[in-house]
Amino acid sequence: MRFAVIQFPGSNCDVDLLHAIKDGTGEEAAYVAHTESSLEGFDGVLLPGGFSYGDYLRSGAISRFSNIMSEVIRFAEEGKPVFGTCNGFQILVEAGLLLGALQRNKDLHFICKNVELNVENNQTSFTTLYEQGERLTIPVAHGEGSYYCDSETLQVLKENKQIVFTYADENPNGSIANIAGIINEKGNVLGMMPHPERAIELLLGSEDGLRFFQSMVQNFAKETTSV
Repeated sequence: MRFAVIQFPGSNCDVDLLHAIKDGTGEEAAYVAHTESSLEGFDGVLLPGGFSYGDYLRSGAISRFSNIMSEVIRFAEEGKPVFGTCNGFQILVEAGLLLGALQRNKDLHFICKNVELNVENNQTSFTTLYEQGERLTIPVAHGEGSYYCDSETLQVLKENKQIVFTYADENPNGSIANIAGIINEKGNVLGMMPHPERAIELLLGSEDGLRFFQSMVQNFAKETTSV
């Protein structure tokens, strides 16, 4: 598989994502600028963390209108894998590809530390190599990561098992229902505030994020081959 790592002005986790794919899974990955208008030749899309456009207006609100986003939306509609971490999650929400919204952290402070996550759904194409209920150690680094949705949307997420990751012992940002990551109803677009790309080797303190990318490659590669 070949993945596009989208670079927005202010992205700072693009190198981490490229490393996670190329060195973590052995698959191909390349940077694609936000100004491009084609994703020809790619099988999946990764939206990195950072501070795109300085987080002006709202995090991800300006990036959502970048040239490349029409192609990202097309990928999502065609069922191809789209993953956004941190600022990438915020962009996916702003683009309407995922439900809900991301707000300022409950204490209004930037958070940067390892957190414990629970795997709430290991039946997605991004999580099959995890055990249901498994606890993971994954870092977070954000100031606007408090996930919010209304009660009706929360009920939809629960009924469709779209809540993929939750914060375990500590909810660091005040997210509703301890939500750390969700998926779309089709199952090919996933966003999460924690950074699995920063947890792919023990040298970094945890390798719990590696199986996330391995699951994605393993499952979506099968779909690509069968088409």
